[in-house]
Amino acid sequence: MIEISHLSKRYGPLTAVDDISFNVAAGEVLGFLGPNGAGKSTTMKMITGFLAPTSGSVSVCGHDVERAPLAAKACMGYLPEGAPSYGEMSVRNFLGFIADIRGLVGERRRARLDDVIERLGLQSVLEQVIETLSKGYKRRVGLAQALVHDPQVLILDEPTDGLDPNQKHEVRELISAMSKDKIIVISTHILEEVEAVCGRAIIIASGRILADDTPKSLGRRVPSGRLEDAFRQITLGTRPTTREAVNA
Repeated sequence: MIEISHLSKRYGPLTAVDDISFNVAAGEVLGFLGPNGAGKSTTMKMITGFLAPTSGSVSVCGHDVERAPLAAKACMGYLPEGAPSYGEMSVRNFLGFIADIRGLVGERRRARLDDVIERLGLQSVLEQVIETLSKGYKRRVGLAQALVHDPQVLILDEPTDGLDPNQKHEVRELISAMSKDKIIVISTHILEEVEAVCGRAIIIASGRILADDTPKSLGRRVPSGRLEDAFRQITLGTRPTTREAVNA
């Protein structure tokens, strides 16, 4: 389980994340939604230990992220915003480097590398230098490094950013297939993606949680029944649109 308790992050007078608390259990795929600057990426960075919180705590699989960072990070796979990597390395060497860092050896190392290379369709670019890849392939390499050690927890920041429609569908199918025994948290601007793969959605704005429910239940809050309209109403307080109103 991920357990987040009264988590805050402040930069001087700016409060990026403001006293949020929530839990995520095994088998859940949580969509983390909000407008730009809402605090989504900051929260994900604190969950994964890339940022230290100003106050509050994060526990992953029973390990406090600040007190036992190595044990907590060993349980997690993280795809950050922008999918950073070593651009001068080939795809094969980069994934091998990540496997070594994750402590994979022998047959398990070979099997895990083969698995992520096949799942993400990277066979044709294994010898290519990462900085020469398209944005879509760079994203797929980022996903592969997050999955290589078969983690219990996946934290994915915009996992399908830069992918074409077919690739997006494949990644969504992959997430759905992995969701049975993993904890998966996805930050995305694509509400269709949330409806396709997430059983739960948290909407955050100005660093505070405004809603926590299933995508269907959130959609039922507005006359149109659309998650997009519910999101707009919750985050901006705008009047939701309906099909009837548009046709009129």
